[in-house]
Amino acid sequence: MLIAKDIKKIYMSGPKEVRAVDEISLHIRKGESVAIVGPSGAGKSTLLHILGGLDRPDSGSVIVGGEDIYSISDSRRAKTRNEKIGFIFQFYHLLPEFTALENVMMPALISGRKRTSAQEHKSARRNIKERATALLESVGLGDRLQHRPGELSGGESQRVAIARALINEPSVLLCDEPTGNLDSKNSGSIYELLLGIKSKYGTAIAIVTHDESICARTDRSIRLKDGRVV
Repeated sequence: MLIAKDIKKIYMSGPKEVRAVDEISLHIRKGESVAIVGPSGAGKSTLLHILGGLDRPDSGSVIVGGEDIYSISDSRRAKTRNEKIGFIFQFYHLLPEFTALENVMMPALISGRKRTSAQEHKSARRNIKERATALLESVGLGDRLQHRPGELSGGESQRVAIARALINEPSVLLCDEPTGNLDSKNSGSIYELLLGIKSKYGTAIAIVTHDESICARTDRSIRLKDGRVV
C-alpha cells in the first residue's frame, strides 16, 4: 500500500549537518498497523510528513497506490494526498468557524471533482453530508454534528479529526502523536477506534508515538534513532 525507498532528509543547524531521516526504506501493507517509535529527535515526524507528501525528501521515493508521489507535479501530489492519504495530528487542526459536520465534509468538498450542473453539485453535496454524518455517528459523535470545535472536548475533537481523515476513504492513514493531548482514558479509546478502522476498512495505518505500550497493540513496530531504523 505504501513503499518508501532510501528516504533521506538533511537539515543544517548552523554549521552542523542534521540527518533527520537517513536512508530509510520501509513498506506498509494493506490492513496493517505499524507503530513508528523512538526518542524525541529520532526523525519520526519528519519521516511521517515525507510518507504523506507534506515534506519533500532530499533523495529517495515514496510510492502510494503504485505511484511515486515525488515524481509527479505539486498539484497532482496534492490530489493524491487528498484522495489516498488521511492525516491525524496531535493538535486536531479543526477549522474553528465550522461545525463538526462541516469540518468532516471539507476534504470531500475540495477534492476537485467537477460538477456539470447545479443539480449534480447539490446531489454530490448531499451524498458527502450523508457520509460525514455516518462517520461522526460511527465515532460516537452523532449528537455533536452542529457543535463547533470550541464546544468539544479534546477527545471529541480528535474523533472529529479521525472522521475527517476517513471521508475520502483513504488507503493509508498517517497519525502523528494522535493522543498526545489526551488523558489515558481518551488515549485508549482513540487507539481502539483507530485499530477498529484498520479491521473494518482494511486501511493501512502508521502511528508515530512515544508510547511504548502502543507497539504491543499494532501489527509491527519500526524503531528509529538518529534518523535511522534500528
